[in-house]
Amino acid sequence: MSNSDKRSRANRVWKSLPQKTKGAAIVAQERADKLLAEAGLSSTIDTVIRTTEAQARGARNVTVLGQWAEEHGGFVFALFKGCETFVERFPSLSQSDYARVMFLGTYTSYDGGRLQHDNGRPIKRAGLADLLGMHRVRYSELHRKLVAESIISEDEETGDLYMNPSIFYRGEIKKENTYDLSEYRYICMFRNTVRSLYETYGKGREVKQLAILYAVLPFINFNTNIVCFNPEETQEDRLQPMDVERLAALLGYKDAQKLRKALDAVKLNGKNVFLLVPDVHDKRKRRVIVNPRVVFAGSAEKLAAIKVLFN
Repeated sequence: MSNSDKRSRANRVWKSLPQKTKGAAIVAQERADKLLAEAGLSSTIDTVIRTTEAQARGARNVTVLGQWAEEHGGFVFALFKGCETFVERFPSLSQSDYARVMFLGTYTSYDGGRLQHDNGRPIKRAGLADLLGMHRVRYSELHRKLVAESIISEDEETGDLYMNPSIFYRGEIKKENTYDLSEYRYICMFRNTVRSLYETYGKGREVKQLAILYAVLPFINFNTNIVCFNPEETQEDRLQPMDVERLAALLGYKDAQKLRKALDAVKLNGKNVFLLVPDVHDKRKRRVIVNPRVVFAGSAEKLAAIKVLFN
């Protein structure tokens, strides 16, 4: 690589960095310049900010994915164990309840997990019924199930409600967290997208269609957003995509055609939430890809490849 090419690449990387990273780099460079000046070496040694190709890719990932998240209202982590279905995980919940739980997850606050509005005002029990668009009597039944399944808990003194961090979590997931989440997989669920979908489908008979989205989360491959039998596989040529018929059986649908129509009916600003693509081995069958504007956990390069399918 010529010096000109190196400078050009360095300029591109620098421009792609977030302001916080740029600021930290500049401070470090200024400190180094000061030490060189004190040692009388500033006229013979220059300090430059250099990046490896891996660091450049990392910077691009952070920038692109950060912008993507910001465009869709930020995100909350949705967590699950392996390929455990939500019927197995929450046996008392109905299909409609899944959609409501997914919607509630978008109001999870940073670290503490309190359910609150974007302005920081806590959401109390009565307010939650209004937020979900449910009659108080019906919500009381749902509330009992949410508490029994340890999805939410209520502070007896304040009345504040808290989301179980092993279901939805907002903040950085790391080993030294207060909560041990090491056995869970997680994917970014974009807040404004889910709220928009709930506004469209969550307050009527179509709520069950939206619930399908939450039900398929454990089966989404993070790099491709394809619904698979082996979603944790990192080698794309080893993925085993799940067709609609098998997904229907997994989700308890007796009629696969009914599921296919439901998947095709869910739209986000006129675009499909579930893209049904022909199976390369059998054109009569359809595989399922989920719109990355709803959930995503792959790289910037993978995002660019997937999102164009939904444009």
